[in-house]
Parts: sequence; C-alpha cells; structure tokens
Amino acid sequence: MTAGAAATRAIAGSLAPEPALGRPDLLADPVRRALEALAASDADAAAACEVAAIDPELADTAAFCEAYGSPLEASANCVVVAGSRSGERRFAACAVLATTRADVNGAVRRRLDVRKASFAPMDEAVERTGMEYGGITPFGLPADWPLLVDAAVLAAPAVVVGSGLRGSKLLVPGAVLGLLPAAESHEGLAR
Repeated sequence: MTAGAAATRAIAGSLAPEPALGRPDLLADPVRRALEALAASDADAAAACEVAAIDPELADTAAFCEAYGSPLEASANCVVVAGSRSGERRFAACAVLATTRADVNGAVRRRLDVRKASFAPMDEAVERTGMEYGGITPFGLPADWPLLVDAAVLAAPAVVVGSGLRGSKLLVPGAVLGLLPAAESHEGLAR
C-alpha cells in the first residue's frame, strides 16, 4: 500500500473508496473532466484520488463525519465567495479544513480586490459550478476563478472533499489540490 493509500484509509472511516476515475457515475461532469485532465498531466496524482458513495442526506460535513466515522479534521470544505468591483462580479473558491473558517472579508476580499466579499448565494454557486449544493469541490471549478487553498489543506496527508454530487465524497492527498488549475496556496486563509 502506498503512503497516499494508507493516508486515505486512515480517514475513510466506514467508507469503501474506489479509484475515482473508475466510478464516473459518482462524479459530477465537471469533476470527472477535471480528474481526466489531472490524469493526463500527472497520472500518479489522479490515481491517488478515490471516491466513495454516501447517503445524499448525509452530505453536509458534520453529518457525514458522524455517520461514517471520518475525522472532522480530515474534511476540507469548498466554499464559493463573490464580490463586486466597478459593476464586475468576481468569484473565488476557497478550500479550508472543516475545523476552520475561510477569512472571507480579509484574505479572500483582498485577493478578489473587492470592497466586500460574501458567500455566493446557493442557486448561483450551483449554476456557475455545475455541481450540487453540498457537493461543491475544488475539482472542476470555472477556469477563470482562483482556487484559494489554505496551506493546512495542502499539507494534509489526505482530505475528504465533495465530488460535485451529494451522493459521494472524494478522498485525496491534500497536495493534489495544489495541482489543480488556478490553485493558489494561502497561509492564513483559514481562521
């Protein structure tokens, strides 16, 4: 077993993870395409990404961790943040550990160069990402959005993130998120 696989098993709880690209039915279309692109550029990184089916009613982080025995500190939430400047709406996605919160009106606001930043409304986040609410993930985001990843997420041996669907979760080495297009490592993104 590789170090990545051992780390994934440590956070899987009662899940039965499988290679993500072998289960496209458990991935939203933009997520599947992002994993295929990752496989084309770094086959080992893509191979380290696994997916597991879950009850869609348990997709929210706290409920998921409790039901499946996956540690909360090994989950990374992906939130969509929006702000405006001179009439232009700007978006970013932020990946932070579930035990922290994204510094939306500090670090994210400054990165977007807007006067005020806030979480994007659910219907807008779903429409723009092509993913289900509660399953939004760093994989497969719109190409023109920055992906702000807290340094603690990148340093994690493995994290659980959404799959773009409420009915599954991805288990990936934290460092893989830094390989995604538009990914930026941010020390202090999370508080």
